[in-house]
Amino acid sequence: MSFKNILRGMCAAMALTAGVAAATTADAADKAKIYLSMSYIGNDWQAEAANMVKALAASSAYKDKVDLRVQVAGPNAQKQIQQINAMVQAGAKAIVVYPISPTALNEAVKAACAKGVVVVAYDGVIDEPCAYNVHVDQYEWGKLTAQWLVDKLGGKGNVVQITGVAGTSVDSLRNKAAAEVFGKYPGIKVVADANGMWSQAVARTELSKIIATHPWDTIDGLWMQAGCYTAIAMQSEAGVADDKIKPCAGEGSNGHRIQMLPVGTKVDGASGTYRPMGVPSISASSQVTPGAMALKIAVDVLEGKKVEKTMLLSPRAVTNATVKMCDTGSGDELKAGCNAFPPAIVPNPGWFASVYLPELPEVGFQAALVGQPEN
Repeated sequence: MSFKNILRGMCAAMALTAGVAAATTADAADKAKIYLSMSYIGNDWQAEAANMVKALAASSAYKDKVDLRVQVAGPNAQKQIQQINAMVQAGAKAIVVYPISPTALNEAVKAACAKGVVVVAYDGVIDEPCAYNVHVDQYEWGKLTAQWLVDKLGGKGNVVQITGVAGTSVDSLRNKAAAEVFGKYPGIKVVADANGMWSQAVARTELSKIIATHPWDTIDGLWMQAGCYTAIAMQSEAGVADDKIKPCAGEGSNGHRIQMLPVGTKVDGASGTYRPMGVPSISASSQVTPGAMALKIAVDVLEGKKVEKTMLLSPRAVTNATVKMCDTGSGDELKAGCNAFPPAIVPNPGWFASVYLPELPEVGFQAALVGQPEN
């Protein structure tokens, strides 16, 4: 081959490489830079919610539209404010945010909106009027679960209360609603309460302290934003028979829902306290889907679609009468109403089981579990 032909080949290769690089740059430029701003992440719910957002961004319907970036501030409002300001400076088109406070971020959010950035809060609320909000009706969550417990106890009894992450709108609204319900019944006594941070591990620590001064035989029921699985397990470990375990009103964890199934139900992988126990319970949920819905809303707004400023989701409570096992967690099973998963495929009992939202066919069980979209 002549030098001239070699040179032509090199030039052609360089042109092709440059063309690919230019196309790649153009593809990236065509995508909207959207940030996921997370605050507290020390529990299963937050991990699943983040998985859902990432899965939706990676789905066939969104992968060519969204350039997703993730930042975590922790339970620190000032750090989250600083990160939001930096996101705006970095060219964010939208910010999907789990706010550590309904009010602390208002000025940063207002400034972001003024520069044309779409801000969508999920689960927790942002009060700034320019922000979009998508969340479970947390007041209804607190009212529904507290009333169930009152009814189960016949309007009287000693109750232990385990709350969530203080300062968030989720925790405040749930606690307010529960207090209003309990306050209507003079026979209901909240004998102990503690902050459980929506964590099974923290709930165990706090319950251990409470049980030291309020033994199980002095407690009639539990209201727990997260930790029913742990409370039931602790009683079983203490030798309490399945049919004597105290009613628990609270979370949407998979372990709790498995414990709600009738004794003797065949469940693949069930063992120890992660098994059907027939414990009287209600399992309402702050579903893990609002973050993904917030991303959908952000993209819709950027595309000029009309979107309501607030979207309220139902707590979608599950009781002993409505708990239903999935086999594999397929989309068809979820559509048919299954709401609990075999321990064989979900080994973590603290994993939150409310993973289905009809408006988001792109994400489901695998999205929450490992961040994989349905398509």
